[in-house]
Amino acid sequence: MTNTNSARVEFWFDPSCPWAWMTSRWVDEVAKHRDLDISWNIMSLAVLNEDKEDLSDFYKAFLPRAMRYTRLVASLAEIEGKHIVKPLYDALGTRIHPGGQRDVDEVIAGALAELGLDPALARYADSDEYDAQLRASHAEGISRVGQDVGTPVLAVNGVAFFGPVISPAPKGEQALSLWDGVVAAASYDGFFELKRSRTRDPQFD
Repeated sequence: MTNTNSARVEFWFDPSCPWAWMTSRWVDEVAKHRDLDISWNIMSLAVLNEDKEDLSDFYKAFLPRAMRYTRLVASLAEIEGKHIVKPLYDALGTRIHPGGQRDVDEVIAGALAELGLDPALARYADSDEYDAQLRASHAEGISRVGQDVGTPVLAVNGVAFFGPVISPAPKGEQALSLWDGVVAAASYDGFFELKRSRTRDPQFD
């Protein structure tokens, strides 16, 4: 029988993605009740789509903004240490998603202030100084699942999937039931894909 009470978890996210945000809230909920050893890692929708030509005008405008957030997270992971990644994601994501803030500079300034970080660190959102590290983290996550997916990427005990894509993020027993299903799927080496069309938009708490 699969042990769902403890697991090694790796989570790749782009801070701008609402679906990754909700999956991360679900993982946080599960972590309250299960022994999860979680590492939080940056990936980039801008990097994922940089060679694609058939993007909508909306997405073309979105990706440069998204890149600023990913560059900030990747840079601060190097400057402050890997421990800053999750609290920075929380601070950014709370403003971007349930907060509905659209001004990137305001989001970044607010997140840095919340964490007590030097406001001058905001400059790394526009710096390519740590792009090699950003791309390495992105490549590590996407190599686990293939190029035809997005964010989030979730690995459980070394087995990675795109998703799960959920809305809203479940809580309590529902969160744990979903988790048990994902762990069970990850335990079978031959499991690859399970999907249905989305019928609702992201629903934030």
